[in-house]
Amino acid sequence: MKKLLFVLFLMWTGGAAGVWYWTEGRPQRVNYRTTRVTRGDLMATINASGTLEPEEVVDVGAQIAGEIQSFGTDPKDPNKPVSYGTLVEPGTLLARLDDKLFLARTNQVKASVSKAEADIESAKVKVKQSSRELDRVQRLAKSRSVSAQEIDAAVAEADSAKAALAVAESALSLAKANLEEATVNLGYTTIKSPVKGVIVDRRVNIGQTVVASLNAPSLFLIAKDLSRMQIWASVNETDVGQIHQGQKVRFSVAAYPKETFYGKVHQIRLNASMSQSVVTYTVVVDVDNPSGKLLPYLTARLQFEVEERHDVLLVPNGALRWTPAVHHVAPAHRAEFTSSLRQKAAAGEKGKRQGDKGYETKGTLWVRDDSYVRPVTVTVGLTDGLLTELTGGDIPEGTEVVVGLAVNEDEAGASPFLPQIKNDKAKK
Repeated sequence: MKKLLFVLFLMWTGGAAGVWYWTEGRPQRVNYRTTRVTRGDLMATINASGTLEPEEVVDVGAQIAGEIQSFGTDPKDPNKPVSYGTLVEPGTLLARLDDKLFLARTNQVKASVSKAEADIESAKVKVKQSSRELDRVQRLAKSRSVSAQEIDAAVAEADSAKAALAVAESALSLAKANLEEATVNLGYTTIKSPVKGVIVDRRVNIGQTVVASLNAPSLFLIAKDLSRMQIWASVNETDVGQIHQGQKVRFSVAAYPKETFYGKVHQIRLNASMSQSVVTYTVVVDVDNPSGKLLPYLTARLQFEVEERHDVLLVPNGALRWTPAVHHVAPAHRAEFTSSLRQKAAAGEKGKRQGDKGYETKGTLWVRDDSYVRPVTVTVGLTDGLLTELTGGDIPEGTEVVVGLAVNEDEAGASPFLPQIKNDKAKK
């Protein structure tokens, strides 16, 4: 029994030693993935998204209630009614409302004007008659042929006739004002374009009844000039401080993925919005659209050009982010590397902002040192998200820096206790 246990112990010990050898004890050959430090130009940008909007939009509504009877005709094709995309001029007929009630009201008020004018003529006749009667009574009064009561009655009759004439004249003024109102309302049944532009939206159909209340119902949306457009971009509060009026902007739209368009910042609106504790500002970008390719309400992906560098040393951001394992670091630098790891874990990495030229901070690049790597401290500046500018450090152009590592499993071998998978592609 003891011999059996001793044999089992030896087998377990040997197996554990074999596993340790294949996983830890056997040295692996490490291949480092490297890239070169290059020289070139760099543009730092702020990314945002927005919507293309017409520079000026006129909402044409109805000021009275009524049923849509017909639409106007397309100025370029009289056989077609105005609709989406129709080019219109000032005064172009857009639609007509049912005018029966307004026409009847106009005719009614015209009759009231005629009656008021006739009443004035009648009042004038009475004024003349009362004036002649008053003159006759006054002549007879000199010979004492009439009584004082008759004289008073004649005076009162003359004054009454004059007052009736004034009332008739006031009634005529009121009737004319009503006629003017009725005429204006009748004119509102004909809806015309107030500006030159293109119809972006038609919001009614023939037979539909529009009801004018406190807010005028919207019938047509007209963009004045689509050769000039705007982008309303949402910019995060952390980036809005780097945006200013006149700043150049590049953008693209999904409709033309291979084309790049350009614009300039026109305005930074102060009415910020908050969504899920994120504050964003609306930045208005002016865009020229002479070809008419850009359509209203397309989604635009913008890049605000913040800062530019020319002929500087550049390194991929992946090289600055990569950190080796301790056993990959050259022995002469391991103690310093281990100490720096402890300090970073305790305090974190902090950069200092210098002026308005971007963030400049210390970084570390790794270069090969035989089968190990060694650190090189550099000063980094502007970045575009992919490449970073090197502003200092002992890294000449063309230096190979490490961006990662890969273990060559074919040469290092794999654990004999795991299933073996043949790499047919590698053999090919």
